[in-house]
Amino acid sequence: MASSIINLEQGLPTVDSALMRLRLELSTLRRTGISTIKIIHGYGSSGVGGAIRTATRQLLSEQLKEGKIKAYCAGEVFGPFESTGRNIVHLAPSLRKDTDWGNQNEGVTLIVIR
Repeated sequence: MASSIINLEQGLPTVDSALMRLRLELSTLRRTGISTIKIIHGYGSSGVGGAIRTATRQLLSEQLKEGKIKAYCAGEVFGPFESTGRNIVHLAPSLRKDTDWGNQNEGVTLIVIR
């Protein structure tokens, strides 16, 4: 399974710019055969979770409902002790080798694309 990383933190974009970039990159990656993606959105400088993180996960929730992605997993539950983490690794076993597996990184989200 081919994998890719989308870094939404790069350049400190606004929420709207980050979401526009995410939509564009997801659309492009779907056409290239990429099957797993790590999105780096950061946790936010406020210390309570950033706006880009929240908006990213809302967009992914919508894309899941629309059938555009198979699954997504928040970094904080991406590990062997959480059902969401186990489920996404079941769909894409290569994700178990990701450096964030089991590290509870709130600044990333992993997805399996259709």
